[in-house]
Amino acid sequence: MSFTYQAGTPFAGDGIKDVSGTIHDGSYTAIIGHTGSGKSTILQHLNALLKPTSGTVTIGDKVITNETNNKNLKPLRQKVGMVFQFAENQLFEQTVAKDIAFGPQNFGVSEQDALALADKMVAMVGLPHDVLEKSPFDLSGGQMRRVAIAGVLAMQPEVLVLDEPTAGLDPAGRHEMMTMFERLHREQGQTIVLVTHQMDDVADYADTVWVMAKGRLIKTGTPREIFSDPEWLKANQLGLPKTAQMAQQLTAKGFHFDPQPLTETELADQLLPQIGGGQRG
Repeated sequence: MSFTYQAGTPFAGDGIKDVSGTIHDGSYTAIIGHTGSGKSTILQHLNALLKPTSGTVTIGDKVITNETNNKNLKPLRQKVGMVFQFAENQLFEQTVAKDIAFGPQNFGVSEQDALALADKMVAMVGLPHDVLEKSPFDLSGGQMRRVAIAGVLAMQPEVLVLDEPTAGLDPAGRHEMMTMFERLHREQGQTIVLVTHQMDDVADYADTVWVMAKGRLIKTGTPREIFSDPEWLKANQLGLPKTAQMAQQLTAKGFHFDPQPLTETELADQLLPQIGGGQRG
């Protein structure tokens, strides 16, 4: 599929060009690439906020084309939950409970059932029960973001789409947020699509990676496949996870790693025997 911004006008510009790929049910797919590569444009096609200028987007049994009528998209938008950057900016209700319940009620869930969902979702995102009756605007920034995410989860989407969900959070808050998404993926089989600049998160959580550049999908693979060629990454303005960078530095000092460790656990598992046994090289 391809998408052109302001198609048919003198200001037309390519958003994405000839992108073809499959995101599998139950997968955790990370989309990476430098700013302007087309990552967020792809995300907005996943629930038809944008429709392809040419080609098709198929989500389940729903095929989206440039001609698709917006009136037919409500079921799709319930199926695909979008968490945008700084999701807390989307909060607007008087209480946390009402804010989380708003989406389900908009899709026909009764007020009683929607509020029961809100109760369940605050626990799922790690917030105490007593926030339900508070104004979301009295909470901390990190708590507000969790409320916004709870509102998306209350729609019970089959696919959770995350656009830089930890932007602006401190390292501890970022870790907590990513651990929460990992738990949803592992325990509930949630399909996750993540756009991020954090290569550590790609290595730690994703099972599939799409690399975008200038509106094109230039490479797909597992994190290990994508991070196996540091020179290629550098040429495409991408970096290695911090653990892989550390492993490179240790290799220069005589340590040996095979395969290249991408996570802290992998690094420790290979490093400890070499330290303990005094083995080098």
